[in-house]
Amino acid sequence: MRSSSPRTNAPTGPRPPRLAFLTVPLLIGLIYNAISLLTLPFSGDTLNAILAQLNAATGEPVAALSQEQLMTVLWVSFFLTCGIILLLYSTRRALLEGRRWGWVSSIVIAVLSLLLFPIGTVLGLIMLVGAFDRDVQAYTRR
Repeated sequence: MRSSSPRTNAPTGPRPPRLAFLTVPLLIGLIYNAISLLTLPFSGDTLNAILAQLNAATGEPVAALSQEQLMTVLWVSFFLTCGIILLLYSTRRALLEGRRWGWVSSIVIAVLSLLLFPIGTVLGLIMLVGAFDRDVQAYTRR
């Protein structure tokens, strides 16, 4: 005997094939950001090295970051990356459950991904193709 709870109101019918055009790029972004989050503690010296290279390239004095500034930059990057990971995960989950806000959120993510040339542009275009598929739109009507 099946019991259905009000929280698991899954859409009727099978998932449309082009839903993967949305969920796979979201998963790629999720994995990429998780890896960058894991490497973040080791980025402190890299930031000062980049500033030194910028100083050498432009010829203008660029001050190195103090330890306090470096920690602030790393903590802000940590929280922003955590927020992005949470957004990607919840959007992907909402799409798989057929929720409308996941569809809207995926379009916003796809449009912003177009700015991340070249890989993000390709993934953003793929996501937009999948988002405007009629079957995907019908699947995400709730």
